[in-house]
Amino acid sequence: MRCSCGAGRARASADLVEPGGRSKLLSCRILFRKTGSHFCGECSRLYRAIASSRRTARPAMIKDILVHLSPGERRDPGADFSLSVAALFGASLTGVAFAYEPVIPPSVFGTIPAELIAAQKQQSVKAAAAPAARFQEGLRLADLHGGTRILDAGVPVSGDVFGRLARLFDLSIVTQAEPDSLGAEDLVVEGALFEAGRPVLVVPYVQTAGITLERVVVAWDGSRQAARACADSLPFLTKATRVEVVMVSGERPKAGEVQGADVAQHLARHDIKVEVKRISEAGGIGETLLSYAADSGADFLVMGGYGHSRLREFVLGGATRGILDAMTLPVLLSH
Repeated sequence: MRCSCGAGRARASADLVEPGGRSKLLSCRILFRKTGSHFCGECSRLYRAIASSRRTARPAMIKDILVHLSPGERRDPGADFSLSVAALFGASLTGVAFAYEPVIPPSVFGTIPAELIAAQKQQSVKAAAAPAARFQEGLRLADLHGGTRILDAGVPVSGDVFGRLARLFDLSIVTQAEPDSLGAEDLVVEGALFEAGRPVLVVPYVQTAGITLERVVVAWDGSRQAARACADSLPFLTKATRVEVVMVSGERPKAGEVQGADVAQHLARHDIKVEVKRISEAGGIGETLLSYAADSGADFLVMGGYGHSRLREFVLGGATRGILDAMTLPVLLSH
């Protein structure tokens, strides 16, 4: 029999996304229903291939990662961790180090010799060059694609500068600020969250191992930030061995917001098997999540970042601030 599309002897497009191929198949299917005609061999093969590609579709992978490089000679857990993330996804890495502008109090501006300011600037450039060179060597040893950049910026605006740059990447990675540290890691985390519109992966300053996704915890409270984090984490969740959606009691979603079981159903459509658990709050939401992650042996946490204003979380505390202060495992944050 001749195909309803009238092109039984024509070669169907091998490219599944070519409009012509889809149009040809569509006309075949419409006429088949109306007239009872049959598909030609080419259209039948095209139909089966398209159906198969839809069944095996995967979320967009992470291919371009921005890494904040901590200044100085000390070990940089975030930079080291990023190498394993890039290897997992076959991604390119760009390491950014800041040569911070000298901080001059207004009260003494104009009285400090130019030579002293130049010397401070030179010291800052040197402090940025060291981690950049170390990161470049790490890329070479790991046989990964990438490079480094050194940017000039004042400490107060470094987070915003990093965040605007992160808009051009799939993910940014930053090391957690150490206690009493004078570094700009906290500013960079906030800049990446609020300025980039992209997820940021914060690595504990005590981290020594590369990425593992044996047990991933997704914190869910029904908020827009949690929904964004859930979507942004799909590349990680599809590679995880076990995924748990965890809801902290006392943080029940409001009427009309998505419940944990609904999130599990959504993730199941991405072929991700999920367990939903509700745990009791003890000492704050951030502390509760970290305690559960430690007790359950989780190695990766996903959560929305800064559901309240930054000022409120700084003054009154909040889940994000609690996590950033006491985290013991890598945390993917989205805002």
